[in-house]
Amino acid sequence: MALFYAPDITDSWELPEEEAAHSIRVLRLSVGSEIEITDGKGHFYKAEISSIAGKHCYVQAKETIEQPKGWQGRIHIAIAPTKNIDRIEWMVEKAVEIGLDEITFLNCRFSERKVVKTDRIERIVVSAMKQSLKPYKTLVNELVDFKKFIALPTEGAKYIAHCYDCEKLLLKDALQSGESATVLIGPEGDFSPEEVELAIKAGYRPVSLGNSRLRTETAGLVACHTYIMKNEN
Repeated sequence: MALFYAPDITDSWELPEEEAAHSIRVLRLSVGSEIEITDGKGHFYKAEISSIAGKHCYVQAKETIEQPKGWQGRIHIAIAPTKNIDRIEWMVEKAVEIGLDEITFLNCRFSERKVVKTDRIERIVVSAMKQSLKPYKTLVNELVDFKKFIALPTEGAKYIAHCYDCEKLLLKDALQSGESATVLIGPEGDFSPEEVELAIKAGYRPVSLGNSRLRTETAGLVACHTYIMKNEN
């Protein structure tokens, strides 16, 4: 059974325009068809299509099921977008499938991409959330300057993954079960030495993601997966 996303479903019991079009035109569902809906806020709804009027699709809830997130704490990945946007979009899709609470795009000194279309990222997030049957939608933030981001308040532990030689713990060893975490991932040219120093002064701990030299999008995915494996219920 297909899963639909309707963040404001309890206000109107009407599917959003894109979801309505998918149900009516693509799946060719009709009045009486049973569907499942998530509000992206921890609930699944077993529902039935009650009426269709042009582009509008109305539903009636039959059962509300509260869903656990699947892991403890919150994982926030703050990452510099790649020059090839397809690579960071792939990373977002896979990270959401694995489990990701929040993502922020960073504008760093060595960043090769200064623009990210978050409306497209939002569509990728919703698609991946539905495909992987996640009850919570990942929060997507706009591109922000690195220095501004590290000055913002964050929840839980703070880590910066970089490739410079210094004393670093493996992220898997630094993470504490049940503790929320923010992990900074740099651009293809890595963070600048100044950025690393500023992050450490702001309370970020240097960590390693392993012995291999990873692409930016791979590093983001490894950080996400490492956190979920440590905190999965």
